[in-house]
Amino acid sequence: MTPSPRRASQPRAHQHSPRRASRPKAQKRSFPRRRSLVVRLSAVSLLIALASIAATAWLAVQTTTRAIQQEQGQALSGDATIYTELLGFAAANHTWDQVGPRLRTLSEQTGRRVVLTTLDRRVLGDSGGAPVTLPVKATASVDPLHVDPVLLPEAGTSGIDPRATGPFKLPPSEREELTVLAHKATACLAAVGLPGQVHDSPSGRPQLTGLDPLSVRYYAGKCGLFELAAPTPTEQAALTSLNETVNRCVQNQGGDPVKIDRDLEVLDVPDQRPVQGCLDSARREQLAPYVAPPALLFTLGPGGSPLPTFTLSRENLTRILAVTGGVLALAVALTALVARRLSRPLRALTEAAQQDRPAPVKSRDEVGYLAAAFNDLTARRERIEEQRKAMVSDIAHELRNPLNVIRGRLEAAEDGHLPFDRALSASLLEETVLLQHIVDDLQDLAAADAGQLRLHPEPLDAAELAGHVAAAHADRAAAGGVTLTVEALGEATLAADPVRLRQVAGNLVTNAIRHTPPGGRVTIRISSTVDEVTLAVADTGSGIAAEDLPHVFDRFWRAEKSRSRQTGGSGLGLAIVRHLVAAHGGTVTVESEVDAGSTFTVRLPKAGPGGEDAAVGDAQDVQPPGPVAEEGDAGGRDGRAERGAPADRDRRGATADRQS
Repeated sequence: MTPSPRRASQPRAHQHSPRRASRPKAQKRSFPRRRSLVVRLSAVSLLIALASIAATAWLAVQTTTRAIQQEQGQALSGDATIYTELLGFAAANHTWDQVGPRLRTLSEQTGRRVVLTTLDRRVLGDSGGAPVTLPVKATASVDPLHVDPVLLPEAGTSGIDPRATGPFKLPPSEREELTVLAHKATACLAAVGLPGQVHDSPSGRPQLTGLDPLSVRYYAGKCGLFELAAPTPTEQAALTSLNETVNRCVQNQGGDPVKIDRDLEVLDVPDQRPVQGCLDSARREQLAPYVAPPALLFTLGPGGSPLPTFTLSRENLTRILAVTGGVLALAVALTALVARRLSRPLRALTEAAQQDRPAPVKSRDEVGYLAAAFNDLTARRERIEEQRKAMVSDIAHELRNPLNVIRGRLEAAEDGHLPFDRALSASLLEETVLLQHIVDDLQDLAAADAGQLRLHPEPLDAAELAGHVAAAHADRAAAGGVTLTVEALGEATLAADPVRLRQVAGNLVTNAIRHTPPGGRVTIRISSTVDEVTLAVADTGSGIAAEDLPHVFDRFWRAEKSRSRQTGGSGLGLAIVRHLVAAHGGTVTVESEVDAGSTFTVRLPKAGPGGEDAAVGDAQDVQPPGPVAEEGDAGGRDGRAERGAPADRDRRGATADRQS
């Protein structure tokens, strides 16, 4: 039979393309000007600058105007003495009839002319001089029941002058009695080392000052402080009237009755704010007959002329606008300069990305770190691309060899050079199983990389599992003249996937038997500690060179550079071992010496891949230990392992097929 052209054709060699194909010249992309970093940064900076300048100018003008007004008398702070004195007069007198002498005294002290009128501008008193036309706006309103707390802080939030005592003002007899008690209490406290002073309050009640409240409380009963603090008949009558008025107000608002003490505080009420309004209004109602009615205060310049007012002139406004415009122009220039300097490295980074070259790193700021990260990303992408090309080439090589064998034998049988007998079918079946093992190994690695590798942990005895693995490989070891033994030191129970763990041990044992010469020994050692179980596979084989140890777990790597299947598998076994061990939360390491042997050590946590919180028997998805592109970065790999057991699709019989 004449061979057909198809049979006579030989497999074509790989035609490798150049390492880097020519790239088209990057085109400069245009984008809307409004999306430019320079434009956006400039706009934001200008808005901030404009807002800050405008706010600063406005605040400066307002502050300056107010300061000048206060200096010239338009604000009341410059006339605080006049205001305070007149408030005190109004708090102590129910009319303004005798205010004239007080006004003349204040005029001599301040150099101002002082005029006091009613709310309808009827003159109540004048410090002297010819009649004048009063300004439209009064300097202040003098009302002891409605005081500005800023001008008279002693008034507090109530706005009532504390000098307005009204019905609480003590008569001479009660005042003398309390004064005697106060001096006795002072002498008593001084005798125990607590000196103090006696001062009269606006109501005439003597008060002790300069004492420590905690220390005084200890001697209060001994020194008669309780008798001194008790309300007098006058104060009790005023308190009774005040309590009635306050409770009427509170009850009208739906509240419960309250009690006011001598210090004008509400008793047994944690939050006094709701009652405070009723208390203030009741006090004003009680004090109104005892204080002078509200009046308008006018302070004039010497001779009665109105004090000058301050307003911004056109020249001042022009000057302020010019300064504001100059600052704004300077802000625009600085913003444009900073924006260009900030965008320059970003443009360089963009050009580097378009031209596929490293970006220059010229600074140590955020942009410099971004450029360095971009360079790292570019280098990592190139390394991943090289590894991907190498992996594709390795996969093609591993698949090509058995396919060529199958094709060659089938063509030879078809041409009559080989008989179609049981030996040929067995040979073809062997090569087919080899292809299946390679594909299954690749699928296992792909599942691990994608995080889809599922584990079914359950309690198992590592020593018992090692015995099963040794029994499964006994025939292979005997055929190679290798002694296979198991050494178990103590109890070694852990939670793990038995199929996956047997796959790990089987790959390591197969790898050790293959590289151990006749007469050698392979030992499976099982030991444990409190937290982990150790499975070590030691052989007396050829060993691994020190320079090859960093690559033993690389995919498709074998110690024999010829890639011969007489001494090496597909180069995927130990890569699968590393993934499966990492999926269980363990580690795998290798120690080796040339011509002395190698020891692969697997350490697994007893708690299992999910830790103590994982439920035994629950299937668990496992994340990959690292991306495929980073395989070459991990230490301690050896690709000489037997093609490992594939993913457990049918957990009933996959293990025996994988390890045979």
